[in-house]
Amino acid sequence: MMGAGIPSTSAQSSDTTTTTTAPSSTTTGPTTTGPPTTGPTTTTTTVVSTTTTTAPLRPSRVPVTALNAVWNHTPRGSCLMVAEGDHVLYERSPDRPVLPASTLKLLTATAALERLGPDTRLPTAVLASAAPSGGVVSGNLWLVGGGDPVLGTAAWAAHFTHQPALYTPLEQLADGVVAAGIREVRGQVIGDDHRFDGQRRVASWPPQYTAQGEVGPLSALTVDDGFATWSGRGRAFPDPALGAAQVLAGLLQARGVAVGGGAATGAHPVGAAEVASIESPTVGELVASMLRESDNGTAELLLKQLATGGQGSTANGLATVRATLGRLGLPLSGVRLIDGSGLGRGNLVTCRLLVALLHRGDPSIETGLAVAGRSGTLAKRFLGTPAAGRLRAKTGSIKGVAALAGHVDTAGGRHLTFAYVINNLPSTRLVKPLQEALAGQLVAYGT
Repeated sequence: MMGAGIPSTSAQSSDTTTTTTAPSSTTTGPTTTGPPTTGPTTTTTTVVSTTTTTAPLRPSRVPVTALNAVWNHTPRGSCLMVAEGDHVLYERSPDRPVLPASTLKLLTATAALERLGPDTRLPTAVLASAAPSGGVVSGNLWLVGGGDPVLGTAAWAAHFTHQPALYTPLEQLADGVVAAGIREVRGQVIGDDHRFDGQRRVASWPPQYTAQGEVGPLSALTVDDGFATWSGRGRAFPDPALGAAQVLAGLLQARGVAVGGGAATGAHPVGAAEVASIESPTVGELVASMLRESDNGTAELLLKQLATGGQGSTANGLATVRATLGRLGLPLSGVRLIDGSGLGRGNLVTCRLLVALLHRGDPSIETGLAVAGRSGTLAKRFLGTPAAGRLRAKTGSIKGVAALAGHVDTAGGRHLTFAYVINNLPSTRLVKPLQEALAGQLVAYGT
């Protein structure tokens, strides 16, 4: 029976299907909608994006009644949109600005791929104040951060649930210093994170985000996500650049390199000589892993990497994201951005934007969508349901918000794109039945 298993809630939505035109990149505000229809309605086919065109699709019955059953149990203030190719099959408040949680990472990912390029790698270098002589660096070594969000140690990488974890091994950089013939550093190992600004967190974030391990301190030089320990909730380095320098000094000492001056922070001098370097995975790989595992730190550091002119900062990165999405013709009406991860409660997106963005089909984003019952943040969800293996999506969850945006390959061989962002959740127990009911109807579509 359609809608079976969906618990009732006093916060039922009162929104209706809307008929819209092609998306606009203007910022004049959201479209408002009226009261709901409770029975089957006629949906209007609309254009999701102007980036591609497709031939008209063969007719197929849209399960309006079944989707209405899902929507009518969805809390007020949410949005839902389902499309096949360029054609919208079902929509409820698609232009309503909603809290996106981690589905916001789709915006950051798109901008990073467009501006940085999927094949770009981010370097981390070790410089010496003067070229080593006889295996001795008479002055300091500088560890210079290039914004690599996954620079880390093997022990840190091994603690992740999903393996193999994507990371840039700091041990390999230490090996490079040894391979350069260095056996003694008479000065200090100095962490240099001047590529980005000194803001370690977004001002509006609750302080407990770092304490709970949601995101480490933001820096152009971070090792192990900026955490000194990571068991349980972990303990962040008070200064991530200093922490990174300390970790490298320890790795060098473990390899027989004497370090006389300990660790410190500061900018490297002009003319310092490079003795070793290492590059991150490609931006495409970073984006895919960020989406699959919903990595907040990677999202925020890629955002700072996007800044154009001067130091990398959250504010400059956000301006680049908006400008980039605008140039791509994506609908930005009602959108508000305060970070790159979706942790902030001041972010607003629309279901129309999420669907239009996914409709572009960027390979790195498609690769990064978690698969229901198989991988990433969906590895343990939708198990034993028709959606397992057929639904691929970016998840999102913060207090009162549950979001899912991605694709469904239907049992009838069709390909759907959808965004379902629930706001004002009175209880997390609503999430599983609502999302599974929607996914079940989408999988069965067209059969």
